[in-house]
Amino acid sequence: MGSIGRYIFRATMGAFLVVLVSLTAIIWLTQALRDFDLMTSQGQTVLVFVGITGLIIPLLILVLAPIALVLAVAHVLHKLGTDSEIIVMNGAGMRPWHLFRPILLASLLVSLLVAVIGAYFAPEGLRMLRRWLIEVRTDLVSNIVQPGRFVAIERGLAFHIQERRPKGLLVGLLLDDRRDDKERVTVLAERGQILRNERGNFLILENGSIQRHDSKQRDPNIVLFDRYAFDLSQFSGATGVIRYSVRERYLWQLMWPDREDAQFVDHPGQYRAEFHDRLLAPIYPIAFAVIAFAFLGAPRTTRQSRTWSMLGVIFWVSLVRMVGFASTALGVNLPWLLLLPYVAVTAAIAGGGYAIARGLIIEPPAALTGLAEVWSGWITRRAEAMLRLTQ
Repeated sequence: MGSIGRYIFRATMGAFLVVLVSLTAIIWLTQALRDFDLMTSQGQTVLVFVGITGLIIPLLILVLAPIALVLAVAHVLHKLGTDSEIIVMNGAGMRPWHLFRPILLASLLVSLLVAVIGAYFAPEGLRMLRRWLIEVRTDLVSNIVQPGRFVAIERGLAFHIQERRPKGLLVGLLLDDRRDDKERVTVLAERGQILRNERGNFLILENGSIQRHDSKQRDPNIVLFDRYAFDLSQFSGATGVIRYSVRERYLWQLMWPDREDAQFVDHPGQYRAEFHDRLLAPIYPIAFAVIAFAFLGAPRTTRQSRTWSMLGVIFWVSLVRMVGFASTALGVNLPWLLLLPYVAVTAAIAGGGYAIARGLIIEPPAALTGLAEVWSGWITRRAEAMLRLTQ
């Protein structure tokens, strides 16, 4: 790769990193605000909040990396075109394929990044996120609830302790459960302690009473107990065995699923659709780079507008990706639709590669250009008429 190739490669990768970081940060922030209750109502620190919500970043990179690449390629080619650098390179005898090689190398690196993230890091991040959220919510009583304060663990369930003693001993406990509109349950206990085992997480209460008040009855039923286990898993989501979703499965688990897994038995179509979507993910950056260069890589003078070329890139990239999204969603029940993304990316790479090899300049149909000119002229005349009326 010569100096020109290195220049284009550095410019493409630099723009890609800037766009990827920016898009990921913006979307991560919007997603992180959904778990902001970890810092407010549940009392977690900023580091825990950032750590938990940051686990979705690999998944965001998996989705956004191809988009960031096509934006970077479009930016670099637009800059080279407006500065007439593409015309100079073409006049010096450099073929379009030589200009495309550094962009192809950049797209291969992005494809490798997407492949590694899709195979392991994205599902591992989602798995850690699930485990961490369960741990935080399960430890709510033992680590977060402060003595002398009423805390709503979840909607309709309030908790209060009088004192916290060493070794996790809680003294003077009150649980008020109003989650069922037909019945209110109030539990009082002298002391309690958290117990974790293979069956789940429990709050073991000693020397207390349970008051159950049916909405249809006037007086509550009171039961005294010496020892009572309150299941924390019912509202924390913690269970002895964590069942991961299809998106949280590694690539090899989708390729060779456990035939006895209840989730696979019930939803084999989801495994198949997710596997093909994960398999195609590394191909999208290459297809998008080919599309972008096919429309924007040909030499044009400064008088020739690149607006139509940019619109063409947006249209075909969106079409290819939407085919992928739609086939993944519908392919769960209609397996033959999973072939459409392969056809779409193959057609994009083949068609774009042919245009690049032949040095073709892709222009919109004359009818479409004429229609746009008529529409633009009509808008201009209407704007001038409105301006005259206001004077």
